[in-house]
Amino acid sequence: MSTDRGRVHVAGQQRRTDAAAFGNLLLHLPNFLCSLVVVTLVSLLLGNFGILLILAWLASGALVFHRPTESALARHLLRLRYPTPQERATLEPVWREVTARAGVDGRTYELWVEDSDSLNAVAAAGHIVGVTRFAMNNLPNGELAAVMAHELGHHVGGHAWSGLLGYWYALPGRIAWRLLRAVTGFLFQVSRAFSCIGVAFFGVCVGGLALATITSLYGLPLLVLGMPYALAAVGRRSELRADRHAAALGFAPMLAAVLDKLHQQEQLRTAALTAAGQGAPVPETAASRLLSSHPDYHTRLHHLQQYLQPTR
Repeated sequence: MSTDRGRVHVAGQQRRTDAAAFGNLLLHLPNFLCSLVVVTLVSLLLGNFGILLILAWLASGALVFHRPTESALARHLLRLRYPTPQERATLEPVWREVTARAGVDGRTYELWVEDSDSLNAVAAAGHIVGVTRFAMNNLPNGELAAVMAHELGHHVGGHAWSGLLGYWYALPGRIAWRLLRAVTGFLFQVSRAFSCIGVAFFGVCVGGLALATITSLYGLPLLVLGMPYALAAVGRRSELRADRHAAALGFAPMLAAVLDKLHQQEQLRTAALTAAGQGAPVPETAASRLLSSHPDYHTRLHHLQQYLQPTR
């Protein structure tokens, strides 16, 4: 793939919030409300200063677009690093080609590298585009461009920042849920010491508390139970939209080749586990498919077919 570029047209609209990003934010609303309840309860312990805690938590979402915070996220959570000069010399020409085709100012984003031997890439927060060392060193320029165009699709569609924002505002509720599970598990073990009567009494108490919580919160906790499935469905849709973004830029054949390599890697990994005597892989269930954040290989390839047909 040629990376020689002359004059580059930069589109007026650099980002947007597409249906997948908007759906992600909408589906995180129950999680946000549960977290707001948790933060409000904690703020009661601070008396008159409690409102400051609530306001600080609400304002903290702006950190998604704060460059130093993004860098900390990339280093410590995503395990990324800045590319070396030699790696930058490999990545930047390909990135310039991708962003030029998209009409996007490539300097808006930061390129990062993950020291991994798997074929992968990531778009996170407001400006992070990361690729694995394996992808950078083993993919031809065209296929590397397809991978980066896919991640750029997540950014221009708003998937990266909306996903992180939703996760961040759901965090207090998640922490409270884990603590509640731990306490409930401990109390259940204690109740078992009092035989069946203790277990029955424990079940009645927990059931009554759950019913009171659901009633007082207008059924909101029941919505939260179904959120993982709905969010996974939106995640699969965002992956297909990012594929379409890369294909519309002319990278459909390269992206199909990358998907084929990913499929082969998965099959080799499964064969290696079987040969190592770890048993046959567990068959994928309907629930696991519904909870998957990525479409399967055949679905992604099917949606690329319209871009792979020869033009007449």
